[in-house]
Amino acid sequence: MRAIVMTAFGGPEVLRLTDIPEPEPEHGQIRVRLYAAGVNPAEAYIRTGQYAFFKPTLLPYTPGFDGAGVVDKVGEGVQGSKPGDRVFVTALTARRNTGTYAETVVCDAEAVHLLPDAVTLEQGAAVGFPGMAAYRALFQCAGLKPAERILIHGASGGVGTVAVQLARACGAFVIGTAGSPASMELVRSIGAHIVLDHTQPGYLDTLAALTDGVGPDVILEMLADKNLENDMRMIAKHGRIVIIGSRGSLEMTPRLLMAKESVVMGMAIWHSAPEEARMAEAAVAAALRSGALRPVLGDILPLEKAAQAHEDIIARGGKPGKMLLRIE
Repeated sequence: MRAIVMTAFGGPEVLRLTDIPEPEPEHGQIRVRLYAAGVNPAEAYIRTGQYAFFKPTLLPYTPGFDGAGVVDKVGEGVQGSKPGDRVFVTALTARRNTGTYAETVVCDAEAVHLLPDAVTLEQGAAVGFPGMAAYRALFQCAGLKPAERILIHGASGGVGTVAVQLARACGAFVIGTAGSPASMELVRSIGAHIVLDHTQPGYLDTLAALTDGVGPDVILEMLADKNLENDMRMIAKHGRIVIIGSRGSLEMTPRLLMAKESVVMGMAIWHSAPEEARMAEAAVAAALRSGALRPVLGDILPLEKAAQAHEDIIARGGKPGKMLLRIE
């Protein structure tokens, strides 16, 4: 089968399309013939060998945790899945994952979920990593409750679009930020009550009025090195700021947190306990079935353009939706 394989850590050029033997499912595992694979920033960091949360122990290595396709073969002991089922794969916490940048993937049966008829295979490939990250940030870290006010920075991105929909579905008042008229309209269309243009100076000046003068109860922060100081100024008393992304360091004023007894916490889905990962996967699958969640697609490149995808995912400049690799 065709797969993207890296035999060394390094830049995007280490990602090469090659033919490798098709993996076989063992007890409790499923093989899925993939139609599309999700591309996540974490996979670009893993490729360098310098990512703090995960480093492949063996090379050659095929990247990829998210994908969607059709069940091809099931191992012994597998129940609830059969060849021909349309499924999506969320293999981030799987004990075995042969990588979704390939024509087929083998992973634990628990990481394979039936795809509702109304959801396309491309949408299914877009939900795994962003869905788990959004759910963990919203509910396992921030403890978001109905009627609370939440500000989601970068709401048009892969994680942001899922977070907007899950937060709206739980009954929260959702404020999102985006960087272009098209992205703002997208965020509005998927459920945000208010959308702010983060390219405009003073774009947060209206936030107090939008939250009855108290500020958001929860903030999801995608770029903490740029925004955290402002987040601490804006957050409501006893509010929670969850850092999902950061690309540098910053100076901060701790007294801002003291004045409101607010909390700043980091989030990394790699630290999810097994039961937390199962809860997140189950919740995302349920949101797909109910229609509360419809993944938003971004750029779609062919499998052989995986190196370009890794370049683009880091330097995408706020492009909306989830990037995918199409696997013919």
